[in-house]
Amino acid sequence: MITVRETPLAGVLCVEPAVHADERGLFLETYRRDRYREAGIDLDFVQDNRSRSRKGVLRGFHFQDLSAPMAKLVRCSSGAVLDVVVDLRVGSATFGKSLAMELTGENHRQLLVPVGFGHAFLALSEQADVEYKCSGYYDPSAEQTIAWNDPEIAAAWPIKTPIVSSKDARGMTLAEYRTHPAFP
Repeated sequence: MITVRETPLAGVLCVEPAVHADERGLFLETYRRDRYREAGIDLDFVQDNRSRSRKGVLRGFHFQDLSAPMAKLVRCSSGAVLDVVVDLRVGSATFGKSLAMELTGENHRQLLVPVGFGHAFLALSEQADVEYKCSGYYDPSAEQTIAWNDPEIAAAWPIKTPIVSSKDARGMTLAEYRTHPAFP
């Protein structure tokens, strides 16, 4: 059993799996295709990824363009992250708007990031493991990055100077993105 909640960004969903806990610990299904399909998440996931980050590491906003589109089902299996998505669908009523949600190894929430959205997260705990199922294969030629600190997006990051990769430090702004949108 899973609970799926819509968010203010159309298509972005919060998924909460049923957690069975007792004196021994807990058990949950992190993904079960038939139940997710019954809940309206009908994606063919083809790749699973995992990253580990130390506190203060910010990754994103990443996305793959329409030459290799990729939706993601994201969860934090250990530690805590602030997970943020931004709508990159030009013409959408929520274009450029972002949504933030804390994902932790304790709350077991998952975030469905559909095609057309950029994805980023900040490690809040000393160490955080993020795992995500992907509906497309990673293709470096299709990968793009929006600046994590674009003032137009105005994501509410709780720190001013996160640790970012050189690629993420060079992410394009939404203004630059508008000149060559990946999701018209």
